[in-house]
Amino acid sequence: MDAGAARVDMDERRQPPVDRVVPLPVARAAKVRFVGLRKAFGEGPRAFTAIENLSLEIAEGTFFVIVGPSGCGKTTLLRMLAGLDRPSAGRVECARSGSGLPRMSMVFQGDSIFPWMTVWDNAAYALTLRHAPQAEIRAQVGHYLDRTGLTKFAHCYPHQLSGGMRQRVSIARAFANDPEILLMDEPFSALDEQNKTLLQEELLRIWDETKKTVLFITHSVDEAVTLGDQVMVMTAQPGSIKTMIDVPFERPRSVLELRATPAYAEFVYRIWGYLRDEVQQARAQDDSRVSAKQ
Repeated sequence: MDAGAARVDMDERRQPPVDRVVPLPVARAAKVRFVGLRKAFGEGPRAFTAIENLSLEIAEGTFFVIVGPSGCGKTTLLRMLAGLDRPSAGRVECARSGSGLPRMSMVFQGDSIFPWMTVWDNAAYALTLRHAPQAEIRAQVGHYLDRTGLTKFAHCYPHQLSGGMRQRVSIARAFANDPEILLMDEPFSALDEQNKTLLQEELLRIWDETKKTVLFITHSVDEAVTLGDQVMVMTAQPGSIKTMIDVPFERPRSVLELRATPAYAEFVYRIWGYLRDEVQQARAQDDSRVSAKQ
């Protein structure tokens, strides 16, 4: 990993049980690379820098999780990778697939499915947009509606579904598009704890099947450790890399079984130790801005 990122290495006294630890993955080709990235917004006295001097490589097939305080540039990072924003300096690189750029799908924090479309049509939207053959659409959409437990709701409309079910439609749509890179921006943050746990379980099952390269943003350290292969902790604004952490827990994972282990609780606590100072600094920055306006 770049930027001299520190790694969390448990000492012998605090080592997790052997049956819950696996060797770190062997080196794989980088799928995504950020080089000297900087992103600034605005001009003059109101200008601010969201991201500063961020360099990072993400290996193909990695479930990569980003945590950091509010305003540190997490979503901006995903938007630049998706081509929705341009960096002010530095560059974003993706390993090409054939002659074109790798296909990406994005799952947003709130509802992002079309209310006038059925569950099936929402899940098929990206495939339809790129004129995929009907046989491919039927196979892909049918498979991921089944995987997300939505088959019997295929002809329902979003207003007939719960919030958790609508997020399942978003996930089915993202995977049905067969992306090489999946971008997920706090997709479960608005859900109650029960639905969040169920969707985390479903996401883990689908990812175990597909091994997509995933960039996942969350404010929850629990969620980061539950889902991720690697966790990047970002500094307060301007966002950069504070530390990079390899998650040592084996796959496949059961959300509840993993969280019941002492090693899991200890690992979450240690990551929170890295994050806590940045959250406090972000709060101090916010207080300073409020005071300056008064």
